[in-house]
Formats: sequence, structure tokens, C-alpha cells
Amino acid sequence: MSNKSKVTMAVTILASSFWLSGCGLFGGEEKKEIDPPKDISLVEDESSLKEKNDEEKPATDGEKGAGAVESKTVKTELYLIDKSGYVVPQTLELPKSEAVAKQALDYLVNNGPVTDKLPNGFRAVIPADTQISVNIKDGVAVADFSPEFKNYQKEDELKILQAITWTLTQFDSVDKIQMRINGEDISEMPVNGTPIDENISRSSGINIDTSDVVDISNSKALTVYYVGGDEEYSYYVPVTRRISETVSDNVTAAVQELTKSPSGSNLQTGFMSDVALLDKPKVAEGKVSLNFNENILGSFKEKKVSQEVLDALVLSLTEQKGIESVEVQVQGSADILNEEGKKLSEPVVRPEKVNTGSF
Repeated sequence: MSNKSKVTMAVTILASSFWLSGCGLFGGEEKKEIDPPKDISLVEDESSLKEKNDEEKPATDGEKGAGAVESKTVKTELYLIDKSGYVVPQTLELPKSEAVAKQALDYLVNNGPVTDKLPNGFRAVIPADTQISVNIKDGVAVADFSPEFKNYQKEDELKILQAITWTLTQFDSVDKIQMRINGEDISEMPVNGTPIDENISRSSGINIDTSDVVDISNSKALTVYYVGGDEEYSYYVPVTRRISETVSDNVTAAVQELTKSPSGSNLQTGFMSDVALLDKPKVAEGKVSLNFNENILGSFKEKKVSQEVLDALVLSLTEQKGIESVEVQVQGSADILNEEGKKLSEPVVRPEKVNTGSF
């Protein structure tokens, strides 16, 4: 499961790549129309989401002090479907609520409160008019849907299941989910019969890609992040690849997967195909240390690593259990710069929210 809400730093430097040049920090100037930001921004939200009577308390942004004004909104990741059919996190400012998990699912309902907040090209995933309740206890969120939940196209079934799972498991108090319709437990989705595990979690995957797998029965899931969208609006897309069950080094496997885009997709990667690790990754106390060859550098002369590479690397590796930060070296040297020309003197930690911008 991903390391959710555990960070104290953010990866929020200018995103750049083969076609992302010109994008602004945090989305730049706010638009009059409801258009998406023209950047990829990963922003820290210091909210703390805890259980209260099987529901969650509303989160607070930042620290409170003398004269501080409490925010009336909270940043929440909603997993929506983009125009290419991928399930993608989009962080939106939602009104503060006593039941943030239920609210998050309410904002996944088509023609619901999310309608005026949807980025261009995105759509909600849960059928219109669906009523939802959420009960959280001992790390399990039980989501109960009204009968309207059954009114979806079968090709959307797996995407709906993934969107619900990943939206709920962003919260500290939720590790797994269970699903009901009208109070009755369900073991499969109602339209196309997709099986539902007893306790679904992020380990079930998202945007699953099996195109390069010969023997699925002897493979395991590995989630990495690529860049989707277009020149007007680009964002990070989690994709679960299948790798051989015999692979013991998931960190090296993730780096290798980042050097190639999924077959037949419009997703991109900032990694050159000849990027490679020179040593076996070292994991200790939540930090993974990586020593790359020079092909990881976007600028050989200035020894800079592009922000897109850093973002994809950190997002991908912190999806793995036990990894909270990433330390990058090149040819054994830590004397490297980020895209702004600042020394990467500290390990980079996962941002709390992904794909954040001005709407």
C-alpha cells in the first residue's frame, strides 16, 4: 500500500520533459473558466485524517497559531477517468466535512457536486443519483451504495472499482475496503461480474497493463507512474505492470519499467531507455538510496535531474511498502542538482497529494 499522508516535504519544482516545457509552478495564473492547470504539480497538504466514531474528522490545512484562520476546504484526491480511459488522481479543494470519506465518494458521482470542478476531458465514475454511505472501522471502509450504482456500462466496471478503492485508501484510517449494495455485501461487481476480494486494497492495482506478460499466473503487480494528458494539461498516471514472480528486487524492477512506456498507450516517460542503476538499491529506515549512471541526468554539463524524472521516481518507489523517501546519486556522487539548480542535499519524500493545481 502506498505511503499516504506521511510526508513533511513536497516535490514541487518546475515540471519539464520532452514536451512539458513552459509549464508553470503550481499552475500559475488562475483562469476564469473551469480549465485544468497547465502543469504537473505535487503539493504538500499537511492534513491529518483520523477516525472518529467509525467516520473521519475533517482535515486542517497548515498549522494553527495566533491569528491563524482555519481553512474551510481540504485538498482531496478524486480518482476520475480521463479522455484516454485511465483512472487518474486529481486533487480538488472540497468543503470541509465531518465525513471526508463519504464526501470523497459523493464527488465521484456523475452529475453530482463534482460536475463544476471537473478538469477538461475528465468524467466522474459512479452512476448518477447513487446514494452512498461509508463506515470505517479497524482500517476497513465499508462503502454501501444505493441500487442506482448498477447503472453503468460494463467497460467501466473495473475502472469504477479501482477509482473507489484508490480514492478511499488515500486516507490514513483506510487500508482496505468492502462494498455493499442496499446493505447487502457483494462479492462481484453487479454488471459484468468482476470479482471483488473480501478486502480490496491498492495492491489490487490500477490501470493494469499486462501487454508484455507471457504468464500472468506467475507474475506480480508493480505500480509505476507515467505522464499522461497533452501539451495543454499533463499529469501523472499510475499504471500497474506485471513482472515475474521470481523478481526479488522490486526497486530495480520499477526503475526498469520507468525506462519504457506502456505498449500501445499515449503515456510518456522522462527516463531515457539507457538509464540504469550501478549498484543494488539500499533500503534502510524508510529511505531507499539509488546510484544511477549519468543517463539519469537531463543536463550532463550541470548535473541536473529533471523534475519529471524525480517525480515519477518518488511516486513509483513510495508505492512500495516500507519506502518513504528516495536518495539519488549519480556515479556514486550526491553532488547533483534539481531542475531549479538547487542541490539535492536531502532525500526526496512523497507529496501528500498528486496532480494539484488551480481550477
